[in-house]
Amino acid sequence: MDRFAELKTFCIVASTGGFSTAARQLGSATSSVTRLVDALEQRLGAVLLNRSTRSVTLTAAGRAYYEDAQRILEQLDAADDAVSDRATGISGVICVAAPVTFATMYFSPILLELRRRHPRLAVDLRLSDNASNLIDESIDVAIRIGNVDAQANLVARRLGAHRRLLCASPAYLAERGTPRHPADLLEHDCLQFSFADNRRTWRLRRNDAVGDVKAEHMPIEDIAVNSVVQVNNGELLRQASIAGLGIAMLAQWLVRDDLRAGRLVQVLDGYDVNPGSMDVAMYALYQANRRGSRKIHAFVELLSEHLAKVDAASHIP
Repeated sequence: MDRFAELKTFCIVASTGGFSTAARQLGSATSSVTRLVDALEQRLGAVLLNRSTRSVTLTAAGRAYYEDAQRILEQLDAADDAVSDRATGISGVICVAAPVTFATMYFSPILLELRRRHPRLAVDLRLSDNASNLIDESIDVAIRIGNVDAQANLVARRLGAHRRLLCASPAYLAERGTPRHPADLLEHDCLQFSFADNRRTWRLRRNDAVGDVKAEHMPIEDIAVNSVVQVNNGELLRQASIAGLGIAMLAQWLVRDDLRAGRLVQVLDGYDVNPGSMDVAMYALYQANRRGSRKIHAFVELLSEHLAKVDAASHIP
């Protein structure tokens, strides 16, 4: 029996909490996944997983083995990268996780250029607005938008600023009026992104200095807006705001063409706005032990170059 297959299969079962879920991720039959884990436990002479009809959890021995196994798999990935890069140049497969709307808007030219520069490198894209686990899902690079907590085992490469704007259609503003102060939002219909932590407020802070107080030191106002639509997709929020359903908080890169064309109008432009932390950006995340991977470096550098060009061309007159 392939010990590497046993190890990888066990780790995926442990991280996903089920044999059938792990089988779908691996593209294997559930019976094959079960057989590999059973063989591993028999070889070790230890029970690694508690099995029930509803869930699969780690035993004490399984938890310790899982931590060691994860480190082994990470080291093996790093070794593969180093040897593959030296022997054949940039080749193989790079797995990238990214938010749906961001990827659909910006990845096509990147993929075309990546293919031109590195014809032996294939790309596996995993699009989701949920945060991915790089280790458990075997992801090389994850694109995150927002703020990223420092983690010793991860590198967070800042790709660029991420500015959000409050926007509405001209028809909506003509009917309901234009808010002049953050508190005015309480009288409006608002369209919200559905975040995992169930936040329901918008945070606003003046973006210019007042007297001796710098903009970054201005007080933050938390507004519990009247949400008439909640959805976990930015493109649908954009379409809803253009249709006149209300005021939405949207990424500048998503609505810059709509603002230029007059389909949307920015409101409260004297304020920075975010759902949480005011210090947000776009990041590329990858495991610290993969710093030397040339395929990761190639993708991240190309994405950074492209975003810089988009940012330079995105200033709205």
